[in-house]
Amino acid sequence: MRDFRRRLPHQHPDGKWLFVTWHLHGSVPHARYPPPDKLASGAAFVWMDRYLDTTRHGPKYLALESIASIVVASLHRGVQIGHYELGAYLIMPNHVHVLLLPKISPSRLMQSLKGVTARDANRILGRAGETFWQAESYDHWVRDEKEWRRIAAYIENNPVKAGLMSLAEDYRWSSAGERKSAEMSLGAADTSVCATSH
Repeated sequence: MRDFRRRLPHQHPDGKWLFVTWHLHGSVPHARYPPPDKLASGAAFVWMDRYLDTTRHGPKYLALESIASIVVASLHRGVQIGHYELGAYLIMPNHVHVLLLPKISPSRLMQSLKGVTARDANRILGRAGETFWQAESYDHWVRDEKEWRRIAAYIENNPVKAGLMSLAEDYRWSSAGERKSAEMSLGAADTSVCATSH
């Protein structure tokens, strides 16, 4: 088990799913995180996620379709090149939630994922060389299948909880939205096949 420390502990047992959250640089006031009365990593995460869901301050670059699509494409590319298996994911306006099973060092895959997306997003935004992501990510290793299901539901329902959507599957930049889109495409293809066979 690898164990790293910055402001939060990072434990990465081999062969375990990780729930990872990272956010845009400047979206959480540096002096306020983690709050002194919530130093345990779980309490700090809850505080941070609630803050990110409700704040009207700080950058919201991920609300732009061009930037959100870069992050989604990069998540899928990581699967294709064998860095991890991807479970639930969500791109919120100022942060990202991902449930993944690492096949390489989690620190290496996060460095790759954040580096590529930062470079491409900054190019679109005309901010070459600027810091895009906060350096540290929050991660939690998943203990069992029950916890995996609970975390996946938490991730996919985050836009509903934040008041952005009334149904999780209507949020485009998520695994729930991707499933709905795939089902609709499949349904349209089935209808097209039926129409041409008569």
